[in-house]
Formats: sequence, structure tokens, C-alpha cells
Amino acid sequence: MKTKILLADDEKDIVEFLQYNLEQAGFEVISAYDGAEAILKLSQNPDLIILDVMMPRMNGYEACEKIRNSPGFEDIPIIFLTAKSTEKDEVHGLNIGADDFIQKPVSNKKIIARIKSNLRKKKSEYVESQINKEQINIGPLHIDREQYLVQLEGEKLVLPKKEFEIIFHLASNPGKVYPREVILNEIWGNDVFVVERTIDVHVRKIREKLGKHSDLIETIKGVGYRFKKIN
Repeated sequence: MKTKILLADDEKDIVEFLQYNLEQAGFEVISAYDGAEAILKLSQNPDLIILDVMMPRMNGYEACEKIRNSPGFEDIPIIFLTAKSTEKDEVHGLNIGADDFIQKPVSNKKIIARIKSNLRKKKSEYVESQINKEQINIGPLHIDREQYLVQLEGEKLVLPKKEFEIIFHLASNPGKVYPREVILNEIWGNDVFVVERTIDVHVRKIREKLGKHSDLIETIKGVGYRFKKIN
């Protein structure tokens, strides 16, 4: 599956130029022409976001703050690509949650290198966080990956391996939406042919076992599933 880049800039020629080069580099590009449109396209689950600062309707700074407050996107890499070049602009961008700040004009090689650098950093942080998530305590659930143990309000649940992997995967990132094809790849891998309907069947069985807490797993219509974020 290709890495998705959400690219938002109000200059159409820049979007077309960057989209072409990013696609040539193997990325899938989701284009937007202002901050408000970028927010709407979060539903396509990008892996990294590039924002221009000066855009109509909603500028890049405003979009960045909204993204950081959107469930499941608190940690997504965000790069500002902008003509604004003062230290004050850069500091402000980083302070509101951006991971990188690149000045226009920028070469194709440089922006691809910075994208890959930010993705590597994110992957490293994810791996580290997963190491710390061998045990998950969230709401009424306790999940222990080493022992393949799930307890609901202290009572042990019996879950087959695939059901366990699904609930562990979703509960590891509450609020994050997982498309069905992503769950298939993560749990079954690319070498096993399984239809997306299989995910729905497994989730239904998990919900039955969760009983009155079945709403912990939320359906995102037409996309997939997410684990409810518990404050």
C-alpha cells in the first residue's frame, strides 16, 4: 500500500508540480486547495500532511491546529511549505504542532528527502510506542499481548487469535480510524487472500463478547473501524 500524502496549497501549479513528482517517487497524493478542504480530506487517512501557510478560507496555521485536535491525527507528521521565511513564522509553526518547516521555492529532491525523514521518525516513534504497549489498560479493558489475555471489568474473555489481534490493534490507537484494507494487511498480511467482509464478521463477534461495552468499537461507515477515545 502506498504512503498517502495530503498536500494543501492554493496555487494550482504548485500542487500539480508537487503531485507529479511525489507520485513519481511512489507516493499517493491527496490534493486540497485550502485549509478547510484539507480538513475534509482527513477522512482519506493520509500518512503525512504538507500545508501552505497563506491559503483562503482557512490558512495553514489554523488547519494545523484543527488537525492536531482531530481524533487519530494528533501525531501525524505535518510539514509547512511556505514563502514566509522569518524565524518568528517558523517558531510559530513548530509551536502549534508542525514537525517541519520548509521555505519556498524548494527542490523536488529536498522535499522528498524531508518527507522520508519525517516518515522514518514517525515510524521509529510508533515502534517505540508499540514496545510500551504490550499491556493496554483502557476503560473497562485490560489487554496483555504477551499472554494473549483480555479482561473486561476483571473477567477473562476468550478471543481467538485474529479477534485478539484486531482488538489489540484498534485499542493501541484509540480515536484512529482503520480502513478495512489496512486491518487486513496488518492482521492477515499481504500474502493471504481474505475478503473485507471477514473483518466485519470478526468485529461482530468481538462486540458480542464486549456486551454492554460493544460501543467501544465504532463503525466508520464506508471506511472501517476505530476504538472509542476515552478521556
